[in-house]
Parts: sequence; C-alpha cells; structure tokens
Amino acid sequence: MSALVECKGLDVAYGPVQVLFGVDFEVEEGEIVALLGTNGAGKSTLLKAVSGLLTPSAGKVFLDGADITGADAEKVTRAGVSLMPGGKGIFPTVTVDEHLRLAAWTFRKDTARIEAARAEVLELFPILAERHAQPAGFLSGGEQQMLALAQAFMTNPRLLLVDELSLGLAPTVVGHLIEVLRTVHDSGTTIVIVEQSVNVALTLAQRAVFMEKGEVRFSGPTADLLERPDLLRSVFIRQGPKSAATAAAKPPSPPPDDAPVLLSCRGIVKNFGGIHAVDEVDLDLRQGEILGLIGQNGAGKTTLFDCISGFLPIDAGRVELRGRDVTEWAPHERARAGLGRSFQEALLYPSLTTWETIAIAFERHLASREMVAAALHLPASYESETDLASRVEGLIELMGLGAFRDKLLGELSSGSRRIVELACILAQDPAVVLLDEPSAGVAQRETEALGPLLRRVQTYTGCSMLVIEHDMPLIAAVSDEVIALELGAVIARGTPQEVLSHPRVVESYLGTDAAAIARSGPRA
Repeated sequence: MSALVECKGLDVAYGPVQVLFGVDFEVEEGEIVALLGTNGAGKSTLLKAVSGLLTPSAGKVFLDGADITGADAEKVTRAGVSLMPGGKGIFPTVTVDEHLRLAAWTFRKDTARIEAARAEVLELFPILAERHAQPAGFLSGGEQQMLALAQAFMTNPRLLLVDELSLGLAPTVVGHLIEVLRTVHDSGTTIVIVEQSVNVALTLAQRAVFMEKGEVRFSGPTADLLERPDLLRSVFIRQGPKSAATAAAKPPSPPPDDAPVLLSCRGIVKNFGGIHAVDEVDLDLRQGEILGLIGQNGAGKTTLFDCISGFLPIDAGRVELRGRDVTEWAPHERARAGLGRSFQEALLYPSLTTWETIAIAFERHLASREMVAAALHLPASYESETDLASRVEGLIELMGLGAFRDKLLGELSSGSRRIVELACILAQDPAVVLLDEPSAGVAQRETEALGPLLRRVQTYTGCSMLVIEHDMPLIAAVSDEVIALELGAVIARGTPQEVLSHPRVVESYLGTDAAAIARSGPRA
C-alpha cells in the first residue's frame, strides 16, 4: 500500500489560538483509520486542514503524492476527498433531493453520473428514497446524519473523512451507519473516522491515531491503543474521592416511594400537522430521582422537553412543577420556579471565557445589583462580587473545568462546552434539571466519568434530573427509572434493566450491534 494522504509538521491556528502543533499524519490507500483523542485535541481541525477548509500556518499536506497545502476546498473535492462534517450537516429548508443535487455540484453537467450516484446512495439509505421530497428539517436526527453521509458519497470519493459518526444517534442508526461504511470501504474507499466513542471507532478500524492537545500521541494497531490507560483516560472530568469502579459497584438507591413529586406531566400531547410528536405522555419525577428517557431519533424526546420547559405550547395535558400548574407559563417563569434545561447543542456565548460565562449564570443570585454601588465600589457591591467569584471557582472545581477557566468558549470542543453548559445550569440552583444528551460530543473516557459526576452533582445540589441519552451504559448507570418512547408514546417503563431488555425496545431502538449499544465502558 502507498500513502494516499500525508501531513508533515502541520500547524493550524484559529487567529491567535494555535490548535495543531507539528502534526504528522498519514493514511495508506484502502485503510480505515480511527482518529481519536480528548475533547479539543484538534481532530476536527485536522480533517478541515486535509479537506481544504483551513489553511495551515506551517507544514505540508500531500494527496497521492501531490502537494495540496493551501488548496481550496473545491480543488481538494475534485481530487477525490469528501468530508462529512460533525454536528449539523444539512440545510433544514432544503429537500432531500435538492441536497443530493447540491452534493453533485462538481459534476453538475453530467446528468447520467448524477442519476447513477443518486441511485447508489438511495440504495444505501432506503429511508431517504421514501422522503426524497421532504425538507431535511422534517427528518429525524438519524435520517439527517444519513443524508449528510449520502452527500459525502455522491462524489464517489477516494478518501472519505467522517467527523462524529454517532453524534446524537440511536444505537440502531449507528449500527446501520457502521454497516454502510463497511460497504463503502469494501468498494475501495479509504476512510478516516473521528469518533468520541472508542468502542464504535475501533469496531471499524484496524489502526488508530490518538491526539491530545494538538499533537499525535499514538499511532498503531487499535489493540495496542486499548492497552494504553495513560491515553484512554478522563482528562477534565474528575472522578472525585471514589473511583469510577467503586461508583459502579455501589449503585445509588432510588428515592423512597413517598418522596415528593417535583415534576409531573399528565396526558401531554403535541402535534405538528398530522404528526403526533408527543402522544399522551405521563411521567412523575420525584425528589432526588434521576429519570432516563430513551427512544429512536424522532421519537419525541426533545419535543417533550420543549413542552415541559415552555418552548412549545402543548395541545393537551398539563405540566406541574413543585406542585404548581405551569402549563401556561413562559420558559423564563418556569426557570425562576426551579426548572433548568440543557439543549442538544450547547447554547453559549463564544466570545466569553468559561469563568465569565458561569459568572453570568450566577447573576440572578447576586446579593447587590445596584449600579451606583458597583460604580462607587461600595462594600455591599464588593462583597457580593467576591461571593460570586468564590461560587464560580467552586463550580469550576466541581466540574473539573480548571484547565478551561480562561479560555474563550469559541475555542473549546463541543464536549467541553457541554460541561460548561451543565455548570451554567447548576449555577441557577434548579430543583429540576432536564439534560438533553449530555454525552453528545464528549470523549468516551469523559462519558464514563460523566455518570459518577452527574450523581455527585445530584447529591451535592439535591436536584432531580430527567435525562435524554443514547449511551446505554451511562443511562443505565445513573437512572433510577427509565422511560422508552416510540412515535411519541411510552412503550416501556421500569428499571434500566427491565426497559433495556424489553423486546419492543430492543427491536425499535437498541438493535444488535454491541459497539453501538455500549458506546462507553469496557469493550467486549
């Protein structure tokens, strides 16, 4: 085999912030390489540099022996490189057919080739053929990820770069995408896959490259990487006084049956046209409880969160928070009443530092907000600010964010921003916290440490949590009870073990791919 792509001494920066430091990286023709690393290690940045979306400040990029350093994305695409970006890779108002036509822009005058490529990708993803005329925004998260991959396949690339394959996807969808990538690889395509789940990535790849702090720390067989605990470790989520193994060995006891109900939903219904997104959902969240919510992409989990938090009006039913009917309340009124909520994408200020962002989240708890007192540095204002600073530092310490204290959020990885977002929610001192996929974009070892962290946070703050999650080891470890949704309706409810072994849940949601189901934890 010969090197299809080779990077030598690559430096890449975003303005004054350098992300890659002298990276050497190569991929042989016909390989599948897993590009792994800690959050913020520079994995996505490396893919962007190879695909022409970023210009290196130093070093060289070679494709099949030709120097493509600094070449624009169009030239790199025409040379046979295709990138599936992490996160959202679609335009919500553009139809599936229009996406595929856009993906064929480099050979837009070759009608026969366009039709052949379209037929090929629709054979790989039959659900897209069924929904070819629908806007992409109407697709589930899994279907949108399929569409993003289909666009990357349209050019029949020699080198396929996949960023965050399993991000926010149900196990059955991840299992299907793994099989698709294997099929594409068998047809002769070389693949580089960035994955936060080591288990998923190593199911596909025979060779792994591990990055940390913008440098390559390991390159070799995947089996050898599994023997490197110095690399595969939690970097910024601390385990606390007890190890993860100890925490796993002693699962927390569920709250007593007579514990007060803090959040109650009765008969929640939400329709979008003729689609029942949420269909007669009942749930009770008791004080001190962590309740897991699972289901296929498009099952209605996030829509239910939007109904509970007030971002969507409900068509029927009621929502009670701490014994009060809040069905007609606005989102900010529910937040003041003790409801905290995260989103699938961390909605934070990219130009602020971690410290400043958390400080703003504490603003409502300032003892003195008088502008005159602040301008004159009066004792009340000074003491209030000092107390706030102490509380910010305490929360940074609890969440293990010390290394990111003075970094701009725009410089942080998606996983790091999610931990900052969780810190901001906790700064509100909520009684009930809704967490929408807290492990999305978080490296596997951080995810494995996230379960004990959530339990420590729950114990420390006394809050109750309703958690949407696709990482089954995580949801099983932290949840006292789990509810499974399908097409907006509850199909199973009970302990994690009962729900995850329920035949209907296995068929519609979990599937049979072990790596897709167990994205974190020991690899089978």
